[in-house]
Amino acid sequence: MSSRPFWRRTAAVARKEALHVLRDRRSLGMALAVPLVMLLLFGYALTLDVDRVPTVIYDRDGTPESRQLVERFSGSRYFQVLGSASSYAPFERRVDRNAAMLAVVIPPDFSRELLAGRRPEVQLLFDGSDSNTASIALGYADALLQSYAFELRRAWLDRRGGGRLDNPVEARIRIWYNPELKSRNFIVPGLIVVILMIIAALLTSLTIAREWEMGSMERLLATPLRAPELVLGKMAAYFVLGLVDMLMAAGAGVLVFGVPLRGNPLLVFASGCVFLLGALFWGIFLSAAARSQVLAYQLGMLTSFLPAFLLSGFVFAIENMPVVVQAVTYVFPSRYFVAILKGLFLKGTGLAVLWGEIALLAVYAGVVFLLAVRKVGQRLA
Repeated sequence: MSSRPFWRRTAAVARKEALHVLRDRRSLGMALAVPLVMLLLFGYALTLDVDRVPTVIYDRDGTPESRQLVERFSGSRYFQVLGSASSYAPFERRVDRNAAMLAVVIPPDFSRELLAGRRPEVQLLFDGSDSNTASIALGYADALLQSYAFELRRAWLDRRGGGRLDNPVEARIRIWYNPELKSRNFIVPGLIVVILMIIAALLTSLTIAREWEMGSMERLLATPLRAPELVLGKMAAYFVLGLVDMLMAAGAGVLVFGVPLRGNPLLVFASGCVFLLGALFWGIFLSAAARSQVLAYQLGMLTSFLPAFLLSGFVFAIENMPVVVQAVTYVFPSRYFVAILKGLFLKGTGLAVLWGEIALLAVYAGVVFLLAVRKVGQRLA
């Protein structure tokens, strides 16, 4: 049998769905505006950089050495010294108002103990309600204290003619792929995945359910239309819209946020197309299974946004998750697309490294397509 009727009917469904998208200008505007709004909001608001930690200094020593330590904290970009205190009470009040996170308490014998070759105890009080930020800030504060104490003791020994105090080990740190340690550089590629997953799944999750609620599905049942033709036709219209969203999101990431694109842009585009196919077919499957726009929308949000945000490695490292949860992440395509985009944007890796993730995305798209065709076929039968 000739394949011409197959593609003719598929094109007719695609044209019908495209006309519906173009006529519904509010939905079209939302589909084009939401990705940019989400990218701007999350890109600027969501950051894992820890700097300008609100800090209060309680200097009980009052010597030139302790004042130099206070100046070190004031000059560091990681700390924002809000002022000095004469007791613990001001820090407690600031913590209660969420106005301070760290208090540095310099003991009264700080300089004497340090210059005598002993190790004075500088007290660091943290607000541990944000444990992640507190632990990172603790590392910054400890490194600053150790560096200052070492320099002070070495200068004192030099003045006394007692020799130099050298570091036993000199660490030379070199950071690959993201040398400035900007969280935006790995957040934005992950955001592109989240945005595409949400837009693609939600757009198509309503399409067949809408046909049932509007009563137009009965007219489709009277035609010689087959399930693969209906699935491919409905997917095609939203695939074009998804490509526009993908190009807009990737362009904003590079031009607005300055995220480096070290890999091949064509590979970004090709892998994005494969990911979009799987997400769109999944939305059609949900739409055919739910048969209600409200239920289809809820299922689309539950199976697109939450896994893409929580289980893809976008924000939380998969390696730190429980073993059972790590196994669950393999089911969701967002995990593989996040790895692809981070490799392409930050590391400049190519197909030789990423072919496994791209192949898994293609397998996922094929499996979901078969599921969608089967479910739609059951509805048409």
